[in-house]
Amino acid sequence: MSTAARTERAGSRYEAVIGLEVHCQLRTATKIFCGCRNRFGDPPNTHVCPVCLGLPGALPVLNREAVALALRAALATNCTVQPVSVFARKNYFYPDLPKGYQISQYDRPLATEGHVEFASGSGLRRVRLHRIHMEEDAGKLLHEGFPWSGEKSGVDFNRSGVPLIEIVSYPDLRSAEEAHDYLSALKSILLYAGVSDGNMEEGSLRCDANVSIRPRGREALGTRAEIKNLNSFRNVARAIDHEIARQAALLDAGGTVVQETRLWNADRGETASMRSKEEAHDYRYFPEPDLPPLAVSAARIAEVRAALPELPAARRLRFVSAYGLPEYDAGVLTLSRDVAEYFETVARESGNPKAASNWVMTEVLRKLKESTEDGEGLRARCPVGPQSLAEMIRLIDSGTISGKIAKDVFDRMWVSGESPRAIVEREELRQLSDEGAIQAAVDEVIAAHPEQVATYRKGKTSALGWFVGQVMRKTSGKANPQLVNDLLKKALAG
Repeated sequence: MSTAARTERAGSRYEAVIGLEVHCQLRTATKIFCGCRNRFGDPPNTHVCPVCLGLPGALPVLNREAVALALRAALATNCTVQPVSVFARKNYFYPDLPKGYQISQYDRPLATEGHVEFASGSGLRRVRLHRIHMEEDAGKLLHEGFPWSGEKSGVDFNRSGVPLIEIVSYPDLRSAEEAHDYLSALKSILLYAGVSDGNMEEGSLRCDANVSIRPRGREALGTRAEIKNLNSFRNVARAIDHEIARQAALLDAGGTVVQETRLWNADRGETASMRSKEEAHDYRYFPEPDLPPLAVSAARIAEVRAALPELPAARRLRFVSAYGLPEYDAGVLTLSRDVAEYFETVARESGNPKAASNWVMTEVLRKLKESTEDGEGLRARCPVGPQSLAEMIRLIDSGTISGKIAKDVFDRMWVSGESPRAIVEREELRQLSDEGAIQAAVDEVIAAHPEQVATYRKGKTSALGWFVGQVMRKTSGKANPQLVNDLLKKALAG
């Protein structure tokens, strides 16, 4: 039985309870406590210093820009920023943690009690946020790619000290699909706010999932397992589905779920036990003695709030009210800031918001998906600029080209980057609206197919589409479809 089938079967007896912990890398030029570069992809151990290597006597200094971005994230997710937050040492040993502890925040985080809203199959959902706290990243173990990889592992400390925020949700999610939608909405907010680049492949956005199940109708929570190593939204959903099915099978067999940390194996499509789940006391948290408490004034909070751009939820509502778009269309168009701005330019310059929405949602996003890209960075990568797409929509609305011809024109625009008018003129793609020429084609088609005409006149009016196709073929697809329909109906009424 497939994982999806087992998860669906488990869902009839158990309710899943899911909370997510999202680590978001802040988009700063330098690390959180030193002046080393915050940049991905450079040779190992080229952006390190005594501070991020934890050498004796080195003292951390908090990055002001990291605080500003963390505040933007907190306010964009409707959190309450605490006037005073405190950094703490989270003590544990691992080879990629040079100090033997991680500077984080524990009992006094930067922000608390926010929420993220998103559209789901059951309507508008709200997931509560428990807290957002700041912390530094650890280094990275390198297990392959070197001549000595078969005998030992290396450590790259370039990422050590990179600024992060951890966004911890309440266990408000009830399915893998909801978790996927929540993450998409959260990433969208962070990108709109300019907090992070959201690149999961580079580790800018990482997620751990806490999953438990309970018999339907019961209030008490079940024992949860934490799943790590989730490097894409798709794998988050797959891992949650697998974990729900695994826990249900255990309970059905009379077993018990153990509180533990599990790793997701994407190749095998399953989770595997990693270690027993640590509790807070296992980390022996205590206040960081080398950093003073972080104080944020009400004036600073107001300044950051005023600088926030229009966020996805507000923009979605505006698209519905200002452009008359359906809620679903507005949701798709506002998930990416670049797509939203591209659509608005097309809508404004074409004067036809609905057509702009249709073309962006179908043709533009389809082309981007075929090139394995998403909407972010669209303006830099899309060969069809919003002004060109608006011009093409105006050509359709004016009757210069038909909708069918427009799709061919769009494909050529995507390849060449040319303007639609230039393509139409060079390829002689103007729509034929000469009533006399179209009437001649209609007369020829009717004269050549007397049996089909007789069938139509006996009541099989659904054959009209066939006649339209014949006329369009005779005119090389250039005839005005509405005029073809009108003239055929008159001629066939005989």
